[in-house]
Amino acid sequence: MNEAINETTTKVLEPPKSWQMIDFKELVAYQDLFVFLVKRDIKVLYAQSIMGFSWAIFNPLVQIVIFTVIFGRVANLDTGGVPYFLFSTVAIIPWTYMSEATSTSSQSLVSDSSMLGKVYFPRLIFPLTPVLAKLVDFSISLLVLLVVMVYYKVVPTANILLLPLFVLMISVPAGIGFWLSSLAIRYRDVKFAMPFLIRMLIYSAPILYSAKEIPEAYRLAYSFNPIVGVIEGFRACLLGSPIPWEYIAPGMFTCVILVASGAMYFRRMERIIVDVI
Repeated sequence: MNEAINETTTKVLEPPKSWQMIDFKELVAYQDLFVFLVKRDIKVLYAQSIMGFSWAIFNPLVQIVIFTVIFGRVANLDTGGVPYFLFSTVAIIPWTYMSEATSTSSQSLVSDSSMLGKVYFPRLIFPLTPVLAKLVDFSISLLVLLVVMVYYKVVPTANILLLPLFVLMISVPAGIGFWLSSLAIRYRDVKFAMPFLIRMLIYSAPILYSAKEIPEAYRLAYSFNPIVGVIEGFRACLLGSPIPWEYIAPGMFTCVILVASGAMYFRRMERIIVDVI
């Protein structure tokens, strides 16, 4: 009589001993958990609120109105003939997504620390979850942009075909989130520094003004800010102006470096996350 032999496969989990890139196979293996966490973030985002997802429209709309009054009417900034309300709308919609996704991603490990020591799963899921969940708000806020473009009778040009490239570039919060979330578990100063950082970024990117206002001697260094490429790219695609590759190409380079280096640093720090937090 042949006896059936049950073989058990044991997988030994070891912390990374060197700099490593994202293990995409591992993320795919835990895709159900990934999807669950994204759905959870979406559901609890406006839970027990009266306006619900209307906040995704109200939040950027209030900023657009205030900036139009202050910088469009009072300061009278040059927008190259584009109505300031339209000019700021095209910039503030992607900026709102990037700022909120960055802030939430940076605190993802700290806010979900209760889950970290219970069972193993790729910790990289945590900073990625808010980046994806916030895309729902971004999609809803695009309705504001659509209505404004229809009101000002903006006719899309062939530039609109490049819009997916700049939608992909707004993934820069993932790279920043990798860095800041792994730093936040050791240095809680990150939580207090984030509001200050966000306020500084809104003035360091061409959200309220055009990048052409920057002196030519500083434009190359200025263009390495990835937010510059995203904002100028959105404006060119949606308003039909020439694509300013001199601002976009350096920003794309920075975006790739941020995401790659952030993922590698996060993987490096995974071995101490549970112990430190």
